[in-house]
Parts: sequence; structure tokens; C-alpha cells
Amino acid sequence: MANTPQAKKRIRRNDRRAEINGTRVSRIRTFIKKVESALESGDKAAASAALAAAQPEIARGVAKGVLHKNTAGRKFSRLNKRVQALA
Repeated sequence: MANTPQAKKRIRRNDRRAEINGTRVSRIRTFIKKVESALESGDKAAASAALAAAQPEIARGVAKGVLHKNTAGRKFSRLNKRVQALA
């Protein structure tokens, strides 16, 4: 258990950050799921619109430090490839 005041403060801060970061990751996952559901329905217009909405969210996750840059790039690439495959 933490004994010093600074260690106790870090525990409080880490708990707050974990909650905020969890919310951010959850929001990103929701946007990705919207793209995937549009892909499954086969609607290219809806999938493109959902992808356009998801890209800034994923980029924001990188900027806030909850996603690695390469992870975001991989998600962009794979989702875009699947949307373009719908003809």
C-alpha cells in the first residue's frame, strides 16, 4: 500500500485517468463497430460516412495517447480497404 502523500496522489490521479481513457477507447470502439455494421449490411455510402466519422475519433485517440500511432494506421488501412472493396 502507498505510504507517501505523493504515492497516494498518484493512485488517485491514475484512477481518474484510467476512467477517462477507458471512456475514450470505448468511444473509438463504438465508431469502429458502426463502420463494421455498415460493411456487413453492404451499404457502401453508409460505410463511407461511418468511416469518415470514425477517422477523426481514431486520430484523437492517438493524440490523447490511448492508441499507438501504428495501431491507428492499421485500423484506418483495414477499414478503408474493406469499404473500398464494396462495389
